[in-house]
This record gives sequence, C-alpha cells and structure tokens, in this order.
Amino acid sequence: MDAGKPEEARLLARASEAFSLVEHSAYMALGTLLSLAALVGLAGAADQLWAGLSDWTGTHAILLVMDRLLFVLMVIEILHTVRASMRSGELTCEPFLVVGLIATIRRVLVITLRSSETTKDESLSDAAEKLFRASMFELVVLAVLIMVMVVSVWLLRPGRTRE
Repeated sequence: MDAGKPEEARLLARASEAFSLVEHSAYMALGTLLSLAALVGLAGAADQLWAGLSDWTGTHAILLVMDRLLFVLMVIEILHTVRASMRSGELTCEPFLVVGLIATIRRVLVITLRSSETTKDESLSDAAEKLFRASMFELVVLAVLIMVMVVSVWLLRPGRTRE
C-alpha cells in the first residue's frame, strides 16, 4: 500500500511541472502580445502628435494623443503585472487598481476636453446642456472612484505599517 505513495508523488510532481510550463508559456505569449500592442500604441501616438502639430488651435489632436498615451501606460502596467506574476507565481491586486486608476483618469481627461469643446459657444442647445450635465455627473462619479482606488492602493502598500 505504501509503494503507491512515491509513484503518486512523482506523478503529481510531473503534472505540476507540466502545468507550470504551460502557465509560463502563456505568460510569455501574453507578454509578447502586450509588448507589441504597447509599441503599436506608442507609434500611433507619435503619428497622431506629428499630424496634430499642423493644427495649433484645436484640442482634438491633444485628446487623441493623451488617450493613446494613457492606453499605452495601461498596457505597460498590465505587462508589469504579467512579469511580476511570472516571477512570484502569485497574482496581486495593486497593479489592477493602478490600471483602473489610469483608465479612470483617462476618462476624466476625455470628458473634460469634450466638455470644453461643447461649452465654447455662448448659448448651449438643450441637447448640449443635457450632455454637459451628464458629463458633470460622470466626472463626480469618476472623482469618487479615483479616491476609492487611491485609498485602496495606499492601504495595500507593503511598506505601510498597520495599526
């Protein structure tokens, strides 16, 4: 009866090694694709910035460049999370909070720039006024969300002493 135990342990060790190899291969493929996405996004942001240099007065090019750069920052943060997961073998929630924070700030910038374009005219139409009010409500919700995520990241910091 005890003779089966070493064989079972050896089988479990081999299965664990196989699953670890599959996991690391998937992480490497994911890391490669994320790296390529970051490079493509960065090239797109540079191209958009170059094209936007011809229009100094418009904010549309700035909006697109900031949107792309913040997207690249989110992809890089996810790539960092994948790399850290490969090293430690565990998944932590702080990097995802940082990605959420970047995404929320990205949305705030988009709403702010679009609202500033909407309110350029002296008189707002009813539709523009409704859009502006909805944008302001969304900004309040996003501000609360940013505060929650910042506090969450602060609470998760390993160097912080708990009382």
